[in-house]
Amino acid sequence: MSAKSGKWLRFRVLSILIFFLVLFVALASRAFQLQVVSGETLGKLADRQHKKSLTLYPERRFIFDRNGQKLAATIMADSVYVDPSNVKDHRKVSTKLSSILGVKRQKIVTALSNQGSFRWIARQISPVRAERIRALDLKGVHLIQEPKRFYPHREMACHLLGFAGLDSTGLEGLEVKYDEYLKGIPKEVEWGRDARGYKLYLSDDSDGLVDDRSCSLFLTIDSKIQYIVESQLRDAVERTGAKGGSVIVMDPRTGEVLAMANGPQFNPNTFSIYPADVRRNRAVTDCFDPGSVFKPFVVAAALEEGLVTESDIFDCENGSYKVENKVIHEAQYKKYQGLTLSEILKYSSNIGAVKVAERLGKERFHHYATLFGFGSKTGIDLPGESNGILRNPNQWRDVDFATMSFGQGISVTAIQLISAMSAIANGGTLMKPHVVRCLVDKKGTVVREFEPESVRRVLSPGTSRKITSILTDVVEGEGGTGKNARIVNISVAGKTGTSQKLDVYSGRYSSKKVEASFVGFFPAEDPQMVILVILDEPKIDRWGGAAAAPVFKMVSEQILRCSNDSINVRQVATGEEVEGVRIIQASAMTEINYHNTTADQSVIPDFEGMSIREVLRISQSRGIDVKIAGSGWAVSQKPGPGVRIEGQSCYVLFDRGV
Repeated sequence: MSAKSGKWLRFRVLSILIFFLVLFVALASRAFQLQVVSGETLGKLADRQHKKSLTLYPERRFIFDRNGQKLAATIMADSVYVDPSNVKDHRKVSTKLSSILGVKRQKIVTALSNQGSFRWIARQISPVRAERIRALDLKGVHLIQEPKRFYPHREMACHLLGFAGLDSTGLEGLEVKYDEYLKGIPKEVEWGRDARGYKLYLSDDSDGLVDDRSCSLFLTIDSKIQYIVESQLRDAVERTGAKGGSVIVMDPRTGEVLAMANGPQFNPNTFSIYPADVRRNRAVTDCFDPGSVFKPFVVAAALEEGLVTESDIFDCENGSYKVENKVIHEAQYKKYQGLTLSEILKYSSNIGAVKVAERLGKERFHHYATLFGFGSKTGIDLPGESNGILRNPNQWRDVDFATMSFGQGISVTAIQLISAMSAIANGGTLMKPHVVRCLVDKKGTVVREFEPESVRRVLSPGTSRKITSILTDVVEGEGGTGKNARIVNISVAGKTGTSQKLDVYSGRYSSKKVEASFVGFFPAEDPQMVILVILDEPKIDRWGGAAAAPVFKMVSEQILRCSNDSINVRQVATGEEVEGVRIIQASAMTEINYHNTTADQSVIPDFEGMSIREVLRISQSRGIDVKIAGSGWAVSQKPGPGVRIEGQSCYVLFDRGV
């Protein structure tokens, strides 16, 4: 080999070595970039390509009434999803799913045409549909359990409770107000797929989703009283042909709401089929002119200021009193001459109320209206509360001031009105209304308790006693407008009201559309309960004394007949003992005709809404041979409630949802 050839060979070898060295360095650099510099980013990209995650929501905690009656619970319901990459015959699968689920076939076809690996088809379906889906055993079609909110008593306290959506999030009522306490922390569940994307591994680990930091609610509401109120309100709306109405029962000493009902009602289990207008809690959201039920606050203010006495006589102008260019008349064009304070409220004189207000003056009138809580929110622990309307006195004309004295031209909410009357009933202190007593964790520990909260003193105890005496005469006295609210052997204080509704088209008050109301308390000498009744646009018995006062009477009498036993909060909140508590309460509630059943031990009770354990214990105590089918809560029975037992069997069907 010549020197020239050897030199060339060495050059070739050296070039090859340099090439491989450069290649090695380049590969090492690339590997360093991929694994170290971009490793985290690329790892996340790979996870996105091969792994997916689904958010599963934990079970929402319970809502109980003050006695441990379960008003809201959570059940596990099946939801259907598909892995489009694993479904070959889209037409076949979409047709079968559509026929079972009631979902439009085209919607399922669209979901299957998607390039992703997960698509919801139907959420929280019934157990029957879930079993039919499982029986099909379709490749790429899967079921997973999700928590579903369930309201065992359906319409009961619907406006208070509100409802929760598909993703276990509160949407209305207490469900949204206390959402952060009722729901736990969502759980991420992952699934993987192979390189071809054909197989989907989804871990259905939906058990144990209850978060220990979530809490159950114990309300101030008493289910027995709530049931009475709702029943009487429905009857009154039907009897008078009213559009709807509201009834609130409050403990004036604490501000606790014992019942709150609106009509018409809705079933929160199927809330989406109802219009928003029906789902609204009118007792806290809607404003209305109070009419004559506002007069006691005007009289109370004048008494407190020492501007009037009970012996004063007011000239009621023989039924006509001109203020500016407007002539004020008495209701039904009645004519009065001289009336005392007591008679002004007893006969509900508009002109008498104007004369009392004139002694107060605009500024003091406004001051006391504000003290009683009108024109501002009460702070009740419910969403959507309105302020009402109380204009600044420098905006009032004399005629505005005059009409406001008998409740026209001022707008209030039902919760404001009953809170203000409670201040008169309890000796002069305005209490903050509330519907939640405490929050209890999973272990039964009370983590937060809501004590009665005094807002401010409005009246002296002496003035409170005077106005209570006058209001007692409205009900008990001869010729009083509240005579239909009388209760045998129980003294009642109260006031009727009939307010004209403003016609938004004409800008004038309607002579046909009214709000009929009555607000009162008993016993008058030691008030335990204040009850407000409002009927919206009654067509029959349009006056408050004729339409609303009888509702007060019926509600009060039924409340007096039923007991109000309490149970230990810790016992209700913990595990298996909850069912035992429900049995105790269900038995007690049958005594007041709850769910159209009876206290008669010889007849079959209404099992609807009860658990299997509850039905078995009650059946055993009454000697009923009961046959069980399904699981969850009782949804139907045969024979129905009230039928004589006489040794026959009762078949009860259970379901885990609606």
